[in-house]
Amino acid sequence: MRDIVVPLLYLASGTLFILGLRGITHPRSARRGLLLTVVGMAAAVVGTLIQQEIVDFRWILLAAVVGSVIGGAMAKYMPMRAMPERIALSHAFGALAAGLVGTAEYYEHAASLSTFIAAALMCEVLLGCVTFTGSLMAFGKLKGILPGRPTVFPGQQLVNLALFTVAVLAALWLVITPSTDARFPVLIAASALFGILLVVPIGGADMPTVISLLNSYAGLSGAAMGLVLENNALIIAGALDGASGFLLSIMMSRAMNRSFRNVLFGAFGQVDTTTPATTGDAQDRPVRSAGPDEAAMLLQAARDVIIVPGYGLAVAQAQHRLKEVAEILERGGARVRYAIHPVAGRMPGHMNVLLAEADVPYDRIVDMDDINGDFAQADVALVVGANDVTNPAARTREDSPIYGMPVLDVASARTVMVVKRGMSAGFAGVDNELYYLDKTLMLFGDAKDVASNLVRELESVNAQRV
Repeated sequence: MRDIVVPLLYLASGTLFILGLRGITHPRSARRGLLLTVVGMAAAVVGTLIQQEIVDFRWILLAAVVGSVIGGAMAKYMPMRAMPERIALSHAFGALAAGLVGTAEYYEHAASLSTFIAAALMCEVLLGCVTFTGSLMAFGKLKGILPGRPTVFPGQQLVNLALFTVAVLAALWLVITPSTDARFPVLIAASALFGILLVVPIGGADMPTVISLLNSYAGLSGAAMGLVLENNALIIAGALDGASGFLLSIMMSRAMNRSFRNVLFGAFGQVDTTTPATTGDAQDRPVRSAGPDEAAMLLQAARDVIIVPGYGLAVAQAQHRLKEVAEILERGGARVRYAIHPVAGRMPGHMNVLLAEADVPYDRIVDMDDINGDFAQADVALVVGANDVTNPAARTREDSPIYGMPVLDVASARTVMVVKRGMSAGFAGVDNELYYLDKTLMLFGDAKDVASNLVRELESVNAQRV
């Protein structure tokens, strides 16, 4: 009976993973897609636990309880603005698990491994160690523990190449002549150090691509682990994770008009102090600021408003108040839409999730390619916490680090309002030319406080008209 039930559970698990992955490609079906993947994972876990290889459940149950408590606490108490960091940390945990399982399997069965299984195991350990340390570095950068800008030193790429070569050669040597000698620790150490040095030169502006790429590495490591353990569910889940992460990385690179090589070795986000756009003097340039009363009057007169959310919205948790602003404007007859850049925030889909949390209607949320041509007809473009993705320098300044990156054409709107705490640069480390346009009004302050003030002023204007 067990020989029949386990394959059926794994088949159901793989099918649900595929259907769930398909479901999360659209906001309307995302919740159902996530539910399907949860059920699929439950089926995979049950199928694994009833296999005859498991003879004692005590440590398994203890690990399951501890893991569930940690995972539940992370899901409940980590705010939405910290979701990118949580995802990076999850990649690190998954990769560490793959690396530890691979290490245990190798030291227990080194003498009896076939060439194919040994090769899969080496891939599992190498990718697991690279992803573990690389994900920790990404977490540190996103959390602010490590500098968000690139950390570089002379000859860094040669050092990275040397470490990667050592790891690959050690892995190949262990496949040819398996043995529990010093070569295996060398493989682990070189892979782990390579993971660190792979991510620290990458700036915060490229973190969405890095996160999805690390997701791909973690998936491939899991698929290799499935081959080693002869677990079909792991193979399917890892292959889906690896392929989807890789494709998402390509999409993110295209969204920023950058290649993988440029992302991994270009140190995007490193401040170039030779250009006026990135010097400290840039912040001394004059800007126009406005209070909530003036901003409310302009918004009240607008018939077409496009809102551009960014990471500052997530930090302030202002999505609910911003929706109230939009609802007041819509009741007054204005057309309000939300323009979403593919890499807005710190992970793909970050803004979509935040707006969905505030129950913003799906038909109001429009992708960059579909709405960029409408900015020229918009009366007001309201930028809330977005920076690099609205910078006109990406189109006009060839000396800018972000030149060529597709951006939202906010500068074409008749009036631009920018909600921002101060004049600091974005993740790319370059000054935003949008702030210094004659048509731009800066609304300084916390995004939630500014939105609350706008709600109050708009309601006051409406009451006076009545």
